Amino acid sequence: MATQKTKTAKAAGTIEIRLKKGRIACNPTQRGCLQGLGLKRRHQEVSLENTPAVRGMIKKVLHLVEVVSES
Repeated sequence: MATQKTKTAKAAGTIEIRLKKGRIACNPTQRGCLQGLGLKRRHQEVSLENTPAVRGMIKKVLHLVEVVSES
């Protein structure tokens, strides 16, 4: 039996964001980003992995969310 080398993934860290404004006046693209981030209600906080995809979604709705903490 041959041994296989496995790649160990580095922990990317987490980022906590809070929805500070409602999503009632958003366009459908921004609503989709908020849904992808898991934000549904005002003042709701979620903790997500700090990846480029999440960073891109946050950048699209930066006027609606605030970054609480990064680690």
